[in-house]
Amino acid sequence: MIDEKQVQHVAKLARLKLSSEELERFSSQISKILDYINQLNEVDTTDVQPLSHALDISNVFRDDEVTPSSSRDDALANAPQKRDGFFLVPPVLEWGPPEA
Repeated sequence: MIDEKQVQHVAKLARLKLSSEELERFSSQISKILDYINQLNEVDTTDVQPLSHALDISNVFRDDEVTPSSSRDDALANAPQKRDGFFLVPPVLEWGPPEA
């Protein structure tokens, strides 16, 4: 059984402010969850194989293959602005001291 003091401690660690009603409700809910987990721990799983997924699925990705890529000139062919073999874009960050 989880009491309100334990819920309050966890809430403090998470920097949450909980009302007394929330403390009461959460302690009850968490206790029910832990009771259910204890029920699951009682199930005999000695012949059950561990698995990572409930369905038997396999990787559907293609194999990686090295292929030639576009040349720099082809990549920059439709660029609205370019300089020294690179795309020219507007600045994203302003550098320097803030204006007064």
